[in-house]
Amino acid sequence: MAKVYIGLGANLGNREANIRNALALLWEMDVAKVVRVSGLIETRPVGGPPGQGNYLNGAAEIETWLSPFDLLEALKIVETRAGRVGRERWAAREVDLDILLCENEVIESPLLQVPHPRMFERKFVLRPLAQIAPAAVNPVTGMTVAEHLARLLKESPAE
Repeated sequence: MAKVYIGLGANLGNREANIRNALALLWEMDVAKVVRVSGLIETRPVGGPPGQGNYLNGAAEIETWLSPFDLLEALKIVETRAGRVGRERWAAREVDLDILLCENEVIESPLLQVPHPRMFERKFVLRPLAQIAPAAVNPVTGMTVAEHLARLLKESPAE
C-alpha cells in the first residue's frame, strides 16, 4: 500500500457534496482507502476562464494498491462518476482530484508529474495539505509542506 496525498476541488453544483461523493467513490470503486481529509477552504479561482465561482479546496491522505499511473486513471473515472463534465483546461468543474505526493516518488511524464508541478506555488493546495500532513516532504526540494507554506505566506501574506 502506498501513501498518497491528493488535492480536492470543486466550484460547480453542490461543491462539498461533490467532493464527499468523490471520496466515497474511492472506496466503493476499490481505488483507495481514505485515511484523513482536511477541512475545506473557499478560494477564488486561479487562472482559467473569467467568471468562475469560488472553489472549495481540500486535501486527503489515501492508501492505495494502485501504481501512480493506474491511480491517475482511476481518479479520472471517479471524477466522471462524481459528476465532472469534460471542459477546457482550468475551466469550472464539479470535482477535481489531483495527485500531489506519492510516497517519495518523483515522476516526470507527459501524463503525470509527481510532486504536482504547481502545488508548492499554491496556498489553496498547501493550506489544506498542511492540516493533515505538515511533515510530508517534497522529494525534489527536501522541504516539508509546512516549510513550503511558510515560504509562500512570507512572500505574499495578504492572500
